[in-house]
Amino acid sequence: MDQESSLAELDRRISGCRACPRLVEWREEVARTKRAAFADWTYWGRPVPGFGPPDASLLVVGLAPAAHGGNRTGRMFTGDRSGDVLYAALHDVGLASQPTAESIDDGLALYGVRITSPVHCAPPANKPTPEERNTCRPWLVSELRLLAPTVRAVVVLGGFGWQAALPAFAEAGWKVPAPRPVFGHGARVTLQGPERPLELFGCFHVSQRNTFTGRLTPDMLRDVLRTAGRTAGLPTVS
Repeated sequence: MDQESSLAELDRRISGCRACPRLVEWREEVARTKRAAFADWTYWGRPVPGFGPPDASLLVVGLAPAAHGGNRTGRMFTGDRSGDVLYAALHDVGLASQPTAESIDDGLALYGVRITSPVHCAPPANKPTPEERNTCRPWLVSELRLLAPTVRAVVVLGGFGWQAALPAFAEAGWKVPAPRPVFGHGARVTLQGPERPLELFGCFHVSQRNTFTGRLTPDMLRDVLRTAGRTAGLPTVS
């Protein structure tokens, strides 16, 4: 089985996962009750798999799908305000075909970039438990192993993603320094790995809280994505 079909099979398996009772109950309740603005939608209501080409050289790691974003649309960061910020920045630096992500069939394509998360179900209050994070980790480990032949850089959005991703990188074969690197916006760490070194970049999460308060500005986000993209060998726009 080649890398593309292997990732497609992994995505299919992720979408059928029911391992965490609290998350299953929440995602399905949200899909039934909906939000008034999306009353005519048929919500996805399942775990949301990664999005992007199977030979990506840049990986973006978030936190978890939003209840009325990815849990509604079935695609990472699609249909919510965090996604509005992320995809606009990816488009600005030349890594996405369009600046908006509204539905799974809107024509959006990523150039050399794949987006995933350490937790694939929408959690209540956007807060997965440590147990849910650990239960979901094998999916991320499998995805990292499949991407190992091509991935060269990773942008991790937020401290939760950072803490969740580091053990997954270690389990997938990369060497994480001890003590573990501390998260921070602009942090950069080199992980020695099975195929080649991997450059890990920290970035504040694209949450409304961070973007509305100015803790994360569009320029800050573009700078991290542009640097990571160039490190991954991707052509970017200045």
